[in-house]
Amino acid sequence: MKPKDFDQFWACIENDLSAVVLDPELRELFIRSKPEFNVYGLWLSSLKGYRIFAYYSVPRGEGPFPVIYHLPNYGSVVHIPPFEERCKYICVALCHRGQRLSDQPFAASYPGLLTMGIEAADSYIYRDIAGDCLSVMDFLKGREEVDTGRICLLGGELALWTAARRSEAAALHYTPALHYNSLKRASQTSNYPLEEFNDHLRGSTASRVSVETTLSYFEPVYHAPKVQIPTMLVEDSVGSCEDLVNAFAGPVLRVPFQHSSYRDGVRQAKWIADKLDSGLPILPAHWC
Repeated sequence: MKPKDFDQFWACIENDLSAVVLDPELRELFIRSKPEFNVYGLWLSSLKGYRIFAYYSVPRGEGPFPVIYHLPNYGSVVHIPPFEERCKYICVALCHRGQRLSDQPFAASYPGLLTMGIEAADSYIYRDIAGDCLSVMDFLKGREEVDTGRICLLGGELALWTAARRSEAAALHYTPALHYNSLKRASQTSNYPLEEFNDHLRGSTASRVSVETTLSYFEPVYHAPKVQIPTMLVEDSVGSCEDLVNAFAGPVLRVPFQHSSYRDGVRQAKWIADKLDSGLPILPAHWC
């Protein structure tokens, strides 16, 4: 059930972010830069003054350029975006707090991060991680090399939450992951990372009700009505997400996960190029 104070909860995150001075620092990573683009390490401040890191790649030439913003998946290491994307688009790959390169003073545990502080919404680690994602969008808004009307968000729930809170995004490529219908989906599997929810409920004194309440603030179905931009929703074979698809305010293209890096990657690249209306195909023609 959607909490009555759902909007207030997220407004509080926004209010806390408004008091943060981003203080961005860019350093070129010469070993990663190529004739087609410059790659930088980006450090900036997020909630509670935490310094986070992101890869920031900018094509050489005259901008402004459209942006592909890679929101992190669940795991300790974030990889730099693909070479083909970096040649034509500004590419951002965030390492949220706790992940490698953003792990000082806090290094996340895997498994473990998914349920850290889950006893209450205000203490749940994903409240601060959501703030990290939004901080990068606030950085992009102030950059003259960025075409702020053409930003594509790419990822799981972190991308969805960002799309719901930042109107600068033009497209969302979303794969439901950890926070969609979490406890029900966890009850149907013993695979990690969803099994972390089961482990927590077995080993913690916290009640299931309190965990359900916390997760309700992060439930994608309650964020989707704020997303009016075109969305490609990649659906895996575990259960249906009809309620989620129907919750979006904007158009949704629902596609199956094909379990093929090539087929899924080509489809993703074509869709992003089309939605950013850049006239810049990401992949060479003979790949497609």
